[in-house]
Amino acid sequence: MASTVLDYPTVELWQNSSLEELELVFRSVYKQVLGNAHVMESERLVSAESQLRDRAITVREFVRAVAKSDMYRARFFETSAPYRFVELNFKHLLGRAPQDQAEVSEHIRRCNEAGYDAEIDSYIDSAEYSDAFGENIVPFYRGNISQVGQKQISYNRIFGIVRGAAETSKAVKGSKLVYSVAANSSIKIKPSNSAASTEKRFKILVTGSKFDSPRRKSTTEYIVSATKMTPTIQRINRTSGKIVSIEEIS
Repeated sequence: MASTVLDYPTVELWQNSSLEELELVFRSVYKQVLGNAHVMESERLVSAESQLRDRAITVREFVRAVAKSDMYRARFFETSAPYRFVELNFKHLLGRAPQDQAEVSEHIRRCNEAGYDAEIDSYIDSAEYSDAFGENIVPFYRGNISQVGQKQISYNRIFGIVRGAAETSKAVKGSKLVYSVAANSSIKIKPSNSAASTEKRFKILVTGSKFDSPRRKSTTEYIVSATKMTPTIQRINRTSGKIVSIEEIS
């Protein structure tokens, strides 16, 4: 039932899996989706567990239930900036880091426009999820192994968001990849003062924002450097602005 991909277990539920193996599936889903959080007995999703035990739902649907639970929402949506929330969704649900700024922008926009549930569904209903995990494999960190069509830079970034067996996603509130993704650079590359004048900049197109000063225009553009991306998005989000697009301009 369980095999190993590097240091990360691959856990699959079979039709004839024992109760012990089913418990391993429950624990593995909670651990992966909730970012290594400790789940108390009172927090467990009794109804969803019962459905999976009866094979009324698949592991994929159990993953969806955990990702849409109050536990996940409170830990990662309500207390994190939009950029960090999307970063963690990739980590927890697809087992990899975001590939580029366009991918992150798409998910931020979807969450703003279509809502929380639609954002979660976009990962779990994707062809990528189906190809990687199917219906009954628990998602696992797969960005640390070479994959067909994967960019080398994405291979490096997984180590920026997965720091070992003891790390917890909740412990880090700020994005770990905002500069790397926005500037399309390796996670090891840091901006320096000498390079400030050539640091890449991005245009954030926003509707409905009231931050900075009263504005008559319904649409506002913010030009920010890669390192200022997260605080700008946080402020826009606090003022109920809707992010329409984020694009690189230099």
